[in-house]
Amino acid sequence: MPTVSYIKIYGPPVYDAIKELEKIAVDMPEVCIMDTLIEYAPDIRALYDREYASSYFGVLPSVIDVERCSTIISKSGEKLGDYDFYYEWFTKPTMEQINLLVKKIDKTLKPLGCGYTITTKG
Repeated sequence: MPTVSYIKIYGPPVYDAIKELEKIAVDMPEVCIMDTLIEYAPDIRALYDREYASSYFGVLPSVIDVERCSTIISKSGEKLGDYDFYYEWFTKPTMEQINLLVKKIDKTLKPLGCGYTITTKG
């Protein structure tokens, strides 16, 4: 079972919060993600295209490379359940890595005014 950090967002704005959490993941090669927007996307494979992915994740094409496009979306089949988002770690994270993730999420979601919980399992 992979180690997964599940996020439950208490919004609004839930959509904006999910998009911001996705942006965090672009710069975290140690994780892949899944969220309610991606889970129900008609063609997830389009996100493996660099140009489409850069547009989807709201980053410049130079920020996301081809290799990252192929690893950013979780392929484990782990379900979201009652959560809105998760970061799936490729290796078991240290407490320092989890704390750094929490700090990034705090900083990113603070301007949106929504709350969240994070639960790491695995």
